[in-house]
Amino acid sequence: MTSLRQFEPQDLLRMNLTNLDPLTENFNIDFYLHYLTKWPSLFTVAENQQGHIIGYMMGKLEEDPLWVKFTPHYLPWHGHVTALTVAPQFRRLGLAQLLTLALERGSEDQKAWFVDLFVRESNDTAIGLYKGMGYSIFRRVVDYYSDDLSGRMAAEDAFDMRKPLSRDKRRQYVRKNGETFRVMPEDIYHP
Repeated sequence: MTSLRQFEPQDLLRMNLTNLDPLTENFNIDFYLHYLTKWPSLFTVAENQQGHIIGYMMGKLEEDPLWVKFTPHYLPWHGHVTALTVAPQFRRLGLAQLLTLALERGSEDQKAWFVDLFVRESNDTAIGLYKGMGYSIFRRVVDYYSDDLSGRMAAEDAFDMRKPLSRDKRRQYVRKNGETFRVMPEDIYHP
């Protein structure tokens, strides 16, 4: 049986099953600790019966600063999926959904408007997973990923996917055909 719990500092030394996977983005230790200290309730691990970490979700709550408020790219108070990963041998068991639901509940508790995430346009598996959970593509961020994982020597677009929460009763943060709504990376505020 798998259990979910809040991430703890010593978990940094126990994440090999997930972080050694080539599809998983790795961060510096200070990045993980920043999330742990700032958004501890939104940093969740999945642990199997043997006590191995087999997946984790790093999330945060944020809002763009006031100077961005009067631009078309302003983001109100919302949850954000920073990283979600499940060890390869534990995929397709529903762990990604469980971890994402934990972040959605935390965001709902904090009265967020929606939860968003960025995914590579070529990652059909992740796009399908998130669409199945009620997320939709809000916009395309042109050339967001520039690390050339595809071997195309060009940057890759990201889809900004969102799932509205109960606060967004009018569904104002949902857009039909969002994959055709193009923005540049500099249009997105990153503190």
